[in-house]
Amino acid sequence: MNRCRLCLIPDTRPDTPFEDGVCSACRSFAKRPSIDWAAREREFHALMRSHPSGGRYDCIVASSGGKDSHWIVLKILELGYRPLAVTASTCMLTPIGRANLDNLARFADTIEVTPNRTVRAKLNRLGLELVGDISWPEHATIFNTPWAVAAAYRIPLVFYGENPQEAYGGPAGTEQARQMTRRWVTEFGGFLGLRPDDLVGQRGLTAEDLLPYQPQWDSSVDVEVHFMGAYFQWDSHRNALAASARGMVQARPADANWWDHENLDNAMTGLHDHVMYRKYGYGRAAAQLSVDIRQGRIDRAAAMDYLKSVEGSFPWNYAGVHVDEILERLDMTHGELMEVLKRFTNRELFARLGDRPILKEFA
Repeated sequence: MNRCRLCLIPDTRPDTPFEDGVCSACRSFAKRPSIDWAAREREFHALMRSHPSGGRYDCIVASSGGKDSHWIVLKILELGYRPLAVTASTCMLTPIGRANLDNLARFADTIEVTPNRTVRAKLNRLGLELVGDISWPEHATIFNTPWAVAAAYRIPLVFYGENPQEAYGGPAGTEQARQMTRRWVTEFGGFLGLRPDDLVGQRGLTAEDLLPYQPQWDSSVDVEVHFMGAYFQWDSHRNALAASARGMVQARPADANWWDHENLDNAMTGLHDHVMYRKYGYGRAAAQLSVDIRQGRIDRAAAMDYLKSVEGSFPWNYAGVHVDEILERLDMTHGELMEVLKRFTNRELFARLGDRPILKEFA
């Protein structure tokens, strides 16, 4: 495993090409100063004018209640438009997540869409067991639900946050996308390794149970989905400061994290990130520290020292929720969880790296 010579992202991260030892995220970040952001803002206004809703809301903001949701809602209000915040309910909402969703509702109308929780728990377990992704159903609904609400309410525009391929790395050319399309969702929305149809019949699930998780993007419906970061320079720390100033709660959710303002809503995110580390040799702290290195908030050597002290830590508690509560939701024992974690641990990778804290098995 080789890390980017500028940040801490490793070449084991999927779909992240390197050139001369530099990851695609660092190369994208280096291009930001050359972008005419004033012109991009004018393009945003032109987009809004060309898609009049004729109703109560000008657009939908896909919302988790976190820092980015707060910032986008507040920015759209500042610019004189009327947003509706739409949340695809997360797998296991934390107390902090609940508080932040309620806080966001102080500024804009909100809708929370919650599919059957018994079905969701089955999908969490199946995602974990089949592809090592406990958050698979969350990823499916966050890209489906806002679009479905926009279609139902005839709201022509939906905004998400940053383009992930520009901000964190992705295949060449994808970092330039301003619009989220059905093709983008099928490629980057969590459907490549596991599709809803694969799960029909598993644990008694029916095709009807899987409907909220099926890609719903109908090209005949006049709804466009755009990345807000394509029109306004993206800065997670600026977003967090703006959100906290308006009442958003912050707290570092687990030892394996660096920021105290990200991924606070879903208690299962800790296990998601832990399996990511076992698969690819890097976790959430590496991603967050890499953003801060690019922005000059920390130097690479200091970031590496911190990373070595926390990476691979098991998420016994995540944002105030103990892992036992998650296992109860999944109807899973500690032993069953450990067997799944062992199965998705890339032993060859860790053998090359030398023994890491990750390999002190969960008891």
